[in-house]
Amino acid sequence: MLRRGRDFIQLPGPTNVPERIVRAMNRMGSDFAEPTFTRMVRACMEDLRDIFQTKGEVYPYVAIGHGGWEAVLTNLFAPGDRILIPETGRFSESWRDMAQALGFATETVPGDWRTPVDADALETVLRADRDRTIKGVLAVQIETSTGIAHDIHAIRRAIDRADHPALLAVDAVASLAIMDLPMDAWRVDLVLAASQKGLMMPPGLSFVAAGPRALAAAEEGGAPRKYWDWRARRGEESYMWFYGTPPVQLLHGLREAIDMIQEEGLPQVFARHHRLAGTARAAVSHWAQAGGMAFQAVVPESRSASVTAIRFAEGYDPEAVRRLARDRFSVAFGGGLGELYGHVMRIGHLGDLNEPMILGALGVLEACLKLEGVPHMPGGVTAAIDHLAADR
Repeated sequence: MLRRGRDFIQLPGPTNVPERIVRAMNRMGSDFAEPTFTRMVRACMEDLRDIFQTKGEVYPYVAIGHGGWEAVLTNLFAPGDRILIPETGRFSESWRDMAQALGFATETVPGDWRTPVDADALETVLRADRDRTIKGVLAVQIETSTGIAHDIHAIRRAIDRADHPALLAVDAVASLAIMDLPMDAWRVDLVLAASQKGLMMPPGLSFVAAGPRALAAAEEGGAPRKYWDWRARRGEESYMWFYGTPPVQLLHGLREAIDMIQEEGLPQVFARHHRLAGTARAAVSHWAQAGGMAFQAVVPESRSASVTAIRFAEGYDPEAVRRLARDRFSVAFGGGLGELYGHVMRIGHLGDLNEPMILGALGVLEACLKLEGVPHMPGGVTAAIDHLAADR
């Protein structure tokens, strides 16, 4: 079928890449040792500190977020070290699997993939560690598989109440430049992120922001490593920061992305994501009255600013709805991951997004629910409009 216009990307990532960033990347190769390029890249790393809300060091990698996970593990911990990873969903489980494969001893605070991390339970585990052998707590702020935002400040307070020295490392792949994470103010030791979500870039870059305790741990120990080693990524030349050839075009796009965030202002970026997430949730709440669906996140306050996960009632197929939206209406929604496949679909509302875009996507979703016979209360888009009209 011939289609006009453009496709809508309502995935939890990768997200829409703005035309400004596309144009910035649309250039020939250049001499990455040239001083102007080196200054631009250094300025990007300095400006990323403001987005991470830290005075620590920011290390870039030519990698996706999984590469950031490995950088965290190998710089901070030695094989055999105990690491505590609260269960939040598919991505906490994958980070744990990686840690185990690399020889670290992992433990978890069990979760049900529908409610936020139980900070009290985490505190109990840390208090029981009388010999202080747990070296780190690895937490995901927004778990895109479930649509749940986990309270990092509460996790920090739980560590403090237990008077435990464990490092706190946070996966902010789906939360950086989307919701607040004041790294230094909350005494988070390390935050990792990637380019393809709140930073509005294509996949291909990941970043690790390391505070003083994380930097000290990497200097004193860590696992055998080379490419991921922060100690090898210092010096005056941009070549050293990437441990090889810098991704020239991606870095020009990154400069434009940072400029766009600075122009809008980080508080306004957070407010926009909150407003658009509320718009999506207003529609889903209305549709859900008919019993054909529910929020995967059962605690309203935990529903994230980046993605809304919808759990379908038994007998109804979210994958059929997704296929129809994509193939007939040119709108891509996210599917369920892992144990949620075939039960959940996900509306991404992050990055370069505005009100007409989210309303158009919600209109397509309501049409697809009707066409696929999924029970829903008609008028979800009107509920979304009412939400926007009331949010002035």
